[in-house]
Amino acid sequence: MELKEAPTAETAMLIRRPVADVFEAIVDPAITTKFWFTHSSGRLDGGKPVEWEWRMYGVSTRVEVGEIVPNEKIAMQWSDPPTTAVWTFTEMPGDATFLEVRNFGFAGSGDEQVKQAIDSTGGFALVLAGAKAWLEQGLTLGLIGDRHPKGLK
Repeated sequence: MELKEAPTAETAMLIRRPVADVFEAIVDPAITTKFWFTHSSGRLDGGKPVEWEWRMYGVSTRVEVGEIVPNEKIAMQWSDPPTTAVWTFTEMPGDATFLEVRNFGFAGSGDEQVKQAIDSTGGFALVLAGAKAWLEQGLTLGLIGDRHPKGLK
């Protein structure tokens, strides 16, 4: 089987919070660490790279924002080799936000790209579920840390 087009990871979630709150939750590491990574060298901002860490796994990645439109869009390069992640924030009735994430630009063979896209879709779905729980209910679910618990092979 050959790929006809490059795979893209896509997921989305309605979060019942105003768009400004949801946007801030992604750019401000003091909030994002409640549901995604454990540490960050700083806030997401255009032209200033940051380092995100997941200390429970001993991994980190460099993140570079290519475009940031407050309360609307964040386009960033991250991972190694780098891929592009585009976050789109759509204001919805009732002070809610529809948050979409698209991740693309995977490297390797067709099979490797498909595996990366599937893994990325699952990972971002957990991030959005964790963000929803934190922003709507103030709950830290620990989804990212529980995805690969110690002791499993």
